[in-house]
This record gives sequence, C-alpha cells and structure tokens, in this order.
Amino acid sequence: MVRTTSPDFESLLVKSGLKTLKIKGQALLPIVQGGMGVGVSAHRLASSVARCGAMGTISSIDLRRLHPDLMHQTSKLTYSEDNKALIDQANLMALKREIELARGLAQGKGMIAVNVMKAVSDYACYVQCALESGADAIVVGAGLPLDLPDLAADFPSAALIPILSEARGIEIVLKKWAKKHCTPDAIIIEHPRLAGGHLGASSLEDLQNAKFEFETVIPQVLTLLKNMGLEGQVPLIAAGGVRCFEDIQRLQALGASGVQLGTAFAVTVECDAHEHFKDVLAKAKSSDIVEFMSVAGLPARAVMTPWLTSYLQALPKLQAHAKKKERCTLGFNCLKECGLMQGNASAGQFCIDKVLGQAVTGDVEKGLFFRGAAELPFGQDIRHVDELMMHLLTGVQGARNEIG
Repeated sequence: MVRTTSPDFESLLVKSGLKTLKIKGQALLPIVQGGMGVGVSAHRLASSVARCGAMGTISSIDLRRLHPDLMHQTSKLTYSEDNKALIDQANLMALKREIELARGLAQGKGMIAVNVMKAVSDYACYVQCALESGADAIVVGAGLPLDLPDLAADFPSAALIPILSEARGIEIVLKKWAKKHCTPDAIIIEHPRLAGGHLGASSLEDLQNAKFEFETVIPQVLTLLKNMGLEGQVPLIAAGGVRCFEDIQRLQALGASGVQLGTAFAVTVECDAHEHFKDVLAKAKSSDIVEFMSVAGLPARAVMTPWLTSYLQALPKLQAHAKKKERCTLGFNCLKECGLMQGNASAGQFCIDKVLGQAVTGDVEKGLFFRGAAELPFGQDIRHVDELMMHLLTGVQGARNEIG
C-alpha cells in the first residue's frame, strides 16, 4: 500500500482558525504526538507525525526490542554489572538508530522529540545520546527535570520540554531553571485523570483532584509566567483527553498553544507496535480501562487484559510477601525506584519492562497495555497518521488517502 502526498496541513490550519505552536522559533501544527514505550512510538510514528508539520516523539526506553540484532546480543544475558552495561549500550545504540531513521524519514519537516522518563536509572545517558544524535527536542516526565539545562548545555538548539501536571511543580522547575539562566521551550501539562501510562499524581485517590483540571492549571501557569516576566515566551501544551478539533479549540481558548495525544496515535497504521497491540487499545471500552499503582510508585492507566486481571487478583498476596531483591530479574535495572526490586509493597510488584515488552508484540495474555481514558477519534478503526491530523484540524473524518 502506497500513500499519496499528504494534505496541505498548513492551509488546513489557517482555515481552521487554530493557532500555530511555536517552539524554538519553528512554527508547528498545534499537535504533539506523545512518547509511548516500550517501542510503541519509535521512528515510523514519530517521522510520520513530523512529516505533517507537527512534533513526533520517540520514547527512549528499551528500544533494543525493535532491533533483532541488539536483542539477539542481549536478551539472554544473566545478571552482572558487565552485562547490564551491555544492555545499556544496546539501548543507546537503538536510540541513536531510531533518531537517525526518524530524521531521514521526516524530510526536514516538523520536529523529532525524544521522551526520557526522569525515573529511569540511565536518564542522563539517554538525554545525552538523544542530543548527540540530533533530536530536535528533549521531553522529560515522571519526575522534576531540574538538571536538564545542565545536561543540555552544549546543545542550545535543542528544545527542552518538561511534562508536569500542576502549577506548583511548574513553579519549582521555572525557578530552578531560572537560576541556570534557562527557560523551558514549552511545558506539557498532563491531566492525570485523562492521560494514559504513568500519571503525575501521588496516589490513585489524587487522580480526581480538581487542582489538575485544565481550567485551573492553565490560568494559574499563565499568571505565574506573567509574574516571572515570561508572558508569551513559554507555550503550554495540554495533554490528556484530547480527541477532536473542538477540544483543541477549547484548550487554546484557555491559553494553551497546543495539545498532546498518545493513544490516538498508538492506533494508527504507522505506529511502531504490533498490529494486535493497536487492536487491543482500539477495542477497549471505558469499562476496560483501569487505574492501579505502577512499579515506579506512580498511578498508571491501562487496559484490563488477562495479565492485568491476574496481577490485580494476586496483588494482596504479592504485597504481603514484598521484600528487597538482590538483583533485577532482567539484569537491566531500568528504574531508579522499582517497587518490585526494593520490596516496596505500596508500589507495583511486577517487572515493568517485561510486561511492556510483551505488549508491544501484541501479547494480550502477558502484556501491559497503557491507554488514555478518552474515547478514540475513529472508534475501533485503525487509520493513518495524516487522517488523524486532518480530523484534528478540521473535525472531518475523511476518506483514506491511499492508492495501491
């Protein structure tokens, strides 16, 4: 199947009345594709979004899973410090490959961002690799990236974008970065009650806290920026629950410059995950989407698959027997704080890398499938990236633009 030339998205944006998203002086469509790991958003998806004139995002975590040669070298390694170093090296090589592939396929359009979780043990190495490999932007969530300006000091052309969920965290980052003479090039405000994956709340109960509502956070942050002399300098990107043109209109009216979507892009043809992975997300009903505590000690939102059902049933017993482990079951030690490894009964008691790795291959029996809470733009249909972009900019579903 060969895709024809994509629509003229710049013209569609002008007709829509929506504002452009400007980052580092570059005018983009006001749509950001969120980073999704393990291996869900890599070079195919990110480049397809960038080619439309928007920001595509590669999730940096454990990308060796998309490269058979690197998995062949590392998948059967037993635990040791030397073997951990080999796994880390393979993942950095995979990230470098993915960025190079994405940049080539993007054809100079849009931006290619790399998402790095602050919570991963090799966070700084991933940031450095992404910058050295030519990423246009570094996006950091799952923690306060107070050291990001230092890590990126030698790469002034790269955009630095933290993901946060409330005004207090944003204020801390702004003030800490100001001491380093640095300002975020954009801030993603992620709504914990609506987003998928790891969520920026302290507990499951906190997901419902009104302090996270866009109608609360966006005006608070705009006032904060004004008081700090940064009015109009830091675009805000609202993430969570966005599914249509009207959502973008509403959020821009509140003061956001753009929006970020994850799950809607995960169910596109160009998504890097297995076809069955996309089917699981697309066919999930609202009653199938559940919240639970992840191994990183953060709330998370996912589809209730056989694996998650079994895990939640066994959780009380797992918590009762939680104890510190001597070594990581995969020899990878992917997270700084791992509830399973450290015997933290209040956090998840499973290997996050293993179950996400099973999910990207489409294994519904063994995998964990993160998903946002919102209904999907095309229901259960798997559409192309350019169709989704057209829908978000016009509200029109549109026919498939393909020949073959």
